[in-house]
Parts: sequence; C-alpha cells; structure tokens
Amino acid sequence: MRCAGQCAVCRAWSHQTVCDDCLQRHARPTPRCWTCAARVPPPLADQPRPLCGRCLVEPPPLDRAVAALDYRFPWDGLLQHFKYHQALELRATLLERVNSALTAAEVDTPDWLLPVPLSPSRLRERGYNQSHELARSLARRRGLRCEPELLLRVRDSAPQAGLKLDERVANVRGIFAVDPLRAARLRGTSVAVLDDVMTSGSTLFELARVLLQAGVMSVQAWVVARTPEPGDE
Repeated sequence: MRCAGQCAVCRAWSHQTVCDDCLQRHARPTPRCWTCAARVPPPLADQPRPLCGRCLVEPPPLDRAVAALDYRFPWDGLLQHFKYHQALELRATLLERVNSALTAAEVDTPDWLLPVPLSPSRLRERGYNQSHELARSLARRRGLRCEPELLLRVRDSAPQAGLKLDERVANVRGIFAVDPLRAARLRGTSVAVLDDVMTSGSTLFELARVLLQAGVMSVQAWVVARTPEPGDE
C-alpha cells in the first residue's frame, strides 16, 4: 500500500493511485467481442464466444482479444500520461485492471507474453516503452516468459491517429519482424501480445500475422484499453 495521496481522477485522498469509488464508476466489466475486444450488445454477451459483425465477416488473426477498459475518461488521459510522461505511479493500477480482466475472461495461458515493440528512434524519443513496462510486471504476476527482444519494429510508421481504417492497415504493413536469431524459440508456441491501447486493431493484427508466419501456433492480444466504436455509450 502506498502512502496516502490524491486519487489521480477525483483528487480525493486515497492510499491508491485511483480510488475505489473511481474504479467502481469507471472500470465496470463490459461484454466484448472474442477476437477484437470491441463492445458487443447485451444479447451477444450470453454467447460463449461472442463476435462482433466485423469479425464475423472478416475474422482477425487472433485467437482471443481481451481489453480491461474503454479508452475514454478517465483512462484516456491517464494512459497518455503513462505513455508520454513516464508516469510509473500508474503502472500498478493499470496492471491490476489488466490482470483482473484476464482472470475474469479465463484466458488460455500462453507460453510467452511480449510487448508491442517500439522502433529505436521512438524509444529514444519517449525514453521507455510503456507496453514493455506493463508486460514485464504482468509476466511476473502470471508466471509467463517475457523477452521483448524477440520482436522487432524494423521501421518507423506515421501515427495511426486520424487515419482511416484502410490507411491504418497500410501504415503498419511490414513494420514488425521476429528476430531471426531467436525465431526458433517461438516456433510451435503460443504468444500473448500486450499493448496499452487498441483502436482499429491494425497494429495488433499485423503483429499477429508476423508471429503466425514465424511458426507461432496461436496469438492473443491483451490490452489495457479499447477505443469504443462510434455510437457506443
């Protein structure tokens, strides 16, 4: 337990970075699509493996996708602070949200947990990889192997924000690779890929495609937050 301080959301005094009242208000479980973690309407929530309309038409290369939160207030601001300002005091709260979501979803235990890699230039710019920080802690919590060096980002890409869906897909095509010197370690295994935010899924789908081509048997995506689809309340 940390020393008493102010909740990062409501500023009330709390021993937690985000107080219990704010967690109750802003971190409620949400029924989600099995393979892209988009919200699904209540009638689909009772299905054992609910799928959204988009995934029914064009199944993504993921065996499972789990999102702990919606990327909206207050989590959008907190995640940006964590991502761009190295607000490591938020790590425990975000980690607990993801771990609880995985437990509730009863996910299959993968052989590896790997963070989405940053390019060397982006890593120098930010100073750290926020997904790596979460993956390292979550791997220890769940007893998983985590070696970020297995995945490479071989070139920079333009920011995905503001791009249309087809532009997002093209923007990330060919930006990831499995380290050829370590590829044999992944062959025949199962992998969960961790990222902070999932919007269209283009980045995670591309990474899953690369892993499957390298001989990985199954890929899951675990994310802190999923951007709501237009019209979601």
